[in-house]
Amino acid sequence: MVTLQSTPHLLLRTESGIRRLPLTGSNCWTIGRSEDNNFVLPDRWISRNHAMLQCMETGEFYLIDLGSRNGSFVNGRRVSIPVTLHSGDRLTFGQTELEFHCPNISQAADTINSDSKEFTATATLHVRRLISVLVVDIRDFTVLTRQLDEKLLSEVIGTWFRHAGDIIREYGSWVDKYIGDAVMAIWIHSAQGVSDEEMVRIFRALSALHKMTSDLYNLYPLPFPLRIGAGINTGYAMVGNTGSGDRPDYTALGDTVNAAFRLETSTKQIGLEVAVGETTYQHLSALGADSSRLFKQYTVHLKGYDIPTVAHACSYADLDIFLQSKNKS
Repeated sequence: MVTLQSTPHLLLRTESGIRRLPLTGSNCWTIGRSEDNNFVLPDRWISRNHAMLQCMETGEFYLIDLGSRNGSFVNGRRVSIPVTLHSGDRLTFGQTELEFHCPNISQAADTINSDSKEFTATATLHVRRLISVLVVDIRDFTVLTRQLDEKLLSEVIGTWFRHAGDIIREYGSWVDKYIGDAVMAIWIHSAQGVSDEEMVRIFRALSALHKMTSDLYNLYPLPFPLRIGAGINTGYAMVGNTGSGDRPDYTALGDTVNAAFRLETSTKQIGLEVAVGETTYQHLSALGADSSRLFKQYTVHLKGYDIPTVAHACSYADLDIFLQSKNKS
């Protein structure tokens, strides 16, 4: 049986003793002063929505600062982008310090019920599913880190990650991975294929991410407007579900995912902002919009691929024209 001591948890030392905050029942926990957080900390130096812990399918835990004023710290070092946590790490928010503990177990405790008759050593089910993968990356992030002080950088990037997660959830997906200054999201399609509505929803999510990113220039004293590059790919991949009951927790592996990352990188060689794979483009063409005029065809050399790959790319202005045509249809 899984005991409290064997589950991932936070330790909070108070004047009245040690509080254990279990990281169970979800794969995402928020921390802040506001009552709508999973862990409410009555510290005036902590923001209302300060930080977030997220458990990935691999069992890894990330700490994500949500644009807090006074920052989030791991072992005394301020974090600007999502960082992987290790058991024993000290997390500091305002004047409050917590300890993160994650025993060496093969899967996150909230995803396994060892008392269940259905539990087996291979609880994770991997199935081949049709998916669309969106990878979004902040452009010139290294340049930005050299021109902003650490406090402002943390606030800007934390705000971006928080809003990006909200937008992706609004359009029917979730952030599957945080990779430095990038995020990856997955849409899982039905066995019948990709519906027109699903495809449009993915591109609406991307348009909203672009507008949100651009708006940060009006909110913060940035040296230049922030931009994002994006890659979208559709195809089959092995999809794992380690979630339980009403809380599925999916991730995907395979060439479809890898190509999405490479397509995002290819936008730099193409000189545009959005690149999509051939299968994604075929679904766009089926929508009846003038996709051939808005999405230009390119032959790109993707890292790790032996032969050139066909990609279709556009600007965000072209993307908005495409979406406006769908509003009229």
